[in-house]
Amino acid sequence: MNRRTFMKNIAGGVVVLGASTGVSGASNENSTAESGGSTDAGGGAGGGGSTTHTIQMVTEDGEYYFDPVGLHVDPGDTVEWVLESGDHSATAYAESNQAEQRIPEGASGFDSGLLEETGTSFSYTFEVEGTYDYFCSPHKQLGMVGRVVCGDPGGPAEEGAIPNEPGSGLMPGSADIVEAGSLSYPYVPSGGSSGSLPWQFWAATGGLGTAVIAMVSKYDRASGRYSE
Repeated sequence: MNRRTFMKNIAGGVVVLGASTGVSGASNENSTAESGGSTDAGGGAGGGGSTTHTIQMVTEDGEYYFDPVGLHVDPGDTVEWVLESGDHSATAYAESNQAEQRIPEGASGFDSGLLEETGTSFSYTFEVEGTYDYFCSPHKQLGMVGRVVCGDPGGPAEEGAIPNEPGSGLMPGSADIVEAGSLSYPYVPSGGSSGSLPWQFWAATGGLGTAVIAMVSKYDRASGRYSE
């Protein structure tokens, strides 16, 4: 596989865009839900971390998702988003991306742009500690969102829920992400900090259930978004 890599240093992080050619399918042998897709990259930039973590970008049976959907990294670690199927982006919730600011102050608002070729990847090295929420530009309203916690949680993402856009799901809580290290998609709360199943799920068992369940994604129903 021939690979072209472009690196750009920007405030709060290092971005690498990788374009793979001659690929018939995504090669992603290092990505596992249990390990969070982590591999020892050696010498992480700008911090104590030295690990590269892989997140898959997937279209499957009408679902659009990042896997893992929640990931904990150390400062200096790199995350590589790899296009497994479909057309996706990894775009930070940041004012520079015309979105609500949900990344730490001083961190760069990364944006991969639309990736269309299977096996193409986008990498970002996390330098600033805190909580980073991000989304897929074409599928944000269908619940394709994710969260990375670098070091200790913090920043605007901790001050309120993800914007209440139609179909958009709530990410796992930062405490759950830090404890687990990696949380695979679909994330189903266990009754901890993320709360219980929303009332819409239980309403789906009643007379109006069919209409309700059609309006709420599977990810939403399991997320606890509507818990108090």
